[in-house]
Amino acid sequence: MASSDDPEIVERGWKKEEHNEDKKEDEHEEKEGFIEKVKDFIHDIGEKIEGALGFGKPTADVTGVHLPTINLKKAEIVVDVLIKNPNPIPIPLIDIDYLIESDGRKLVSGLIPDAGTIHAHSSETVKIPVTLIYDDIKSTYADIKPGSIIPYRIRVALIVDVPILGRLTLPLEKTGEIPIPYKPDVDVEKIRFEKFSFEETVANLHLKLENKNDFDLGLNSLDYEIWLSDVSIGSAELTESIQIEKNGISKMLIPITFRPKDFGSALWDMIRGRGIGYSMKGNIDVDTPFGNMKLPISKEGGTTRLKKGKKGEDDDDDDDDDDDEVW
Repeated sequence: MASSDDPEIVERGWKKEEHNEDKKEDEHEEKEGFIEKVKDFIHDIGEKIEGALGFGKPTADVTGVHLPTINLKKAEIVVDVLIKNPNPIPIPLIDIDYLIESDGRKLVSGLIPDAGTIHAHSSETVKIPVTLIYDDIKSTYADIKPGSIIPYRIRVALIVDVPILGRLTLPLEKTGEIPIPYKPDVDVEKIRFEKFSFEETVANLHLKLENKNDFDLGLNSLDYEIWLSDVSIGSAELTESIQIEKNGISKMLIPITFRPKDFGSALWDMIRGRGIGYSMKGNIDVDTPFGNMKLPISKEGGTTRLKKGKKGEDDDDDDDDDDDEVW
């Protein structure tokens, strides 16, 4: 009898364990089902409130990139971002996070906190100012050379706080090109006088400008001061339109008036047509594909000659013999 009772006891024990496991699974499923119902309920309530109050996700787009200032030292960039707020209340623009990179390499980055407020049911343009310092770029990336054009990618993250929706990040991106300007090379090839006296000489500077940039320069004006044998022969501003092609050379004539007797012993070198030292400093105002630029020009320790203008002679003819006297 005892042996026949053992299987029955074992069978009842398994049934009890199976019953407990089934009960736990049912309780777990009921719990999960309850949580899902709560989530669905909250989601439905959120959508109903959002729909009733008119709340929605704001949108943003980069509408423009400007270069208001660009010179040999820096480029000031302004990024225009249009933000649309569809909500019935103003939303704060908590932070603006920006990054400018070129070929995957960071050029500059920053964070603008507390960037303002976007009014209810409105569209507003937010301007993001960024400054690129060329010395920092060239010292970090040796392969970026002056005069070159490099690609850029601007990444902007706008962080806004919207009721019900919470804190949102609006990512934006814009690509383009930016120059690394290089100052033009200037050279006075010769000075050809038209009228000579020891008291006053009228002459033309034969000026050569070499554009060392990978983009065209449209010359608008030139201001300069020039010295012959360390004697200033004057300064002036010249307005003249000349196109200087990328990596190209253009020539121009600049009228000057000076008094040879101020040159002392150097006057005899001038009379004999020998080389005379000169220096020149100034600026050129130019238009470029990237906007207007004002670039410096300078020449130290140059040598030129004073030549007499001959009737009917081409001003560009520079075949004069070095030993010819010009008086």
